[in-house]
Amino acid sequence: MEICIGTKNPAKINAVKEGFQSYENASFIALNIPSLVSEQPFSDEETIQGAVNRAKGAVLEGAGDIGIGLEGGVHRTRDGLYICNWGALSTVNGEVFISGGARIPLPCEIEKQLLLGGELGIVMDQYANKHNVRHHQGAIGILTNGKITRSAMFTHVMDLLIGQYEYKNK
Repeated sequence: MEICIGTKNPAKINAVKEGFQSYENASFIALNIPSLVSEQPFSDEETIQGAVNRAKGAVLEGAGDIGIGLEGGVHRTRDGLYICNWGALSTVNGEVFISGGARIPLPCEIEKQLLLGGELGIVMDQYANKHNVRHHQGAIGILTNGKITRSAMFTHVMDLLIGQYEYKNK
């Protein structure tokens, strides 16, 4: 089974491979597929659309069996901005499965930067005084003191996607 991943982000690639670890015949190709949404998605809807766009684009461009799109964003609530993350699995036949994952509130100083037009990955680099947070532990890793990494967060999303796909195809 050829699995096309709509990103070259190492944290997301690791999550996809972890999700499919029980598939002995799985092979993976990582592709730079645009999300076709804002650089910083600001709602569940926009973040979902980015994941779906990446999944559909990956399966088409990679000519594989399955395309995976994973997208991180933020979602405004009455209590402030929360991290959100969504995934999509698209089949070569056009079926799309969607799942979401963990949410935690962002500190006020991060929220202010995002509302001024910042992008979470860049803001987190400055906030944590680290380089390339988005490709490693992610905002979730920083804000949970390493208890949940970006890869682990997206692995949970992958388990939800693969579970839906397997249930539909049993």
